[in-house]
Amino acid sequence: MLHESIDLLGIKPNGTYVDVTFGGGGHSREILKRMDAGKLIAFDRDPAARLNLPDDDRINLIPEDFKFIETMLPAYGVGKVDGILADLGVSSHQFDTADRGFSFRFEGPLDMRMNPGQELNAAKLINESEAEVLLSIFQQYGEVPNAKKLVRIITEQRQSGLIQTTGHFETVIQSCIPQHRRSKYLAQVFQALRIAVNSEMESLTRLLLASLQLLKPEGRLVVIAYHSLEDRMVKRFLKTGNLMGKLNKDFYGNPITPWEQITRRAIQPSEEEIEINPRARSARLRAAMLIKK
Repeated sequence: MLHESIDLLGIKPNGTYVDVTFGGGGHSREILKRMDAGKLIAFDRDPAARLNLPDDDRINLIPEDFKFIETMLPAYGVGKVDGILADLGVSSHQFDTADRGFSFRFEGPLDMRMNPGQELNAAKLINESEAEVLLSIFQQYGEVPNAKKLVRIITEQRQSGLIQTTGHFETVIQSCIPQHRRSKYLAQVFQALRIAVNSEMESLTRLLLASLQLLKPEGRLVVIAYHSLEDRMVKRFLKTGNLMGKLNKDFYGNPITPWEQITRRAIQPSEEEIEINPRARSARLRAAMLIKK
């Protein structure tokens, strides 16, 4: 949903925009195409993203997790911005590179770090976390149906040896995998581990809250989410302006919210896009404008 998401940003030729998930640079390049003398700040904690940086003086790439957006923008001389774009999840490059360990489709190290420099990876999480922590991760972040059995199998295996690769991990949990739902089940398990390793929900939480302080009046927040946990949080926040999803009302019963909805319902990818890119199937696009004060 490249063009749909950039359309929703409503690019001003001389505006200031933030792409908090630079990745391969596709969204940033499209923003630059629609700008004149504006400014674009991009975030990506993966050092490999710098290889995709276009030769353009209008863009700066900050090599950090976007959860630091509220402190990093002023450090780069940026105050209020006209729009913020977030295309959440894993980039295609990360997902398709075997030695990054994001996918069960490839044999590789059990890694899953978006920033290869951080200490915690999926192997460390699996081999060293308390059973209660693992159970919470699989239940909350992956909605894994037999999470208790999965954790029991993992903790039993750890007594006889470390789990270090994606292939070994799948072999260890083989008895947990439904016969006719292998891909979906493993996707849930790997998603849960990836979210925990990279603290993705914390990053999203901090981004949403920061957007209220960083956007100019009538500035826009555009988010593409790929799983229900993210999408529910974004939906609640854009409706109510808070993470609890509680809609406050004034004395007359009118809703009090800092947002004007641009997308009343989540926009989903077309059949044509899904055919070209099957990973887009679960994408949900939402956008809202900060009400002018």
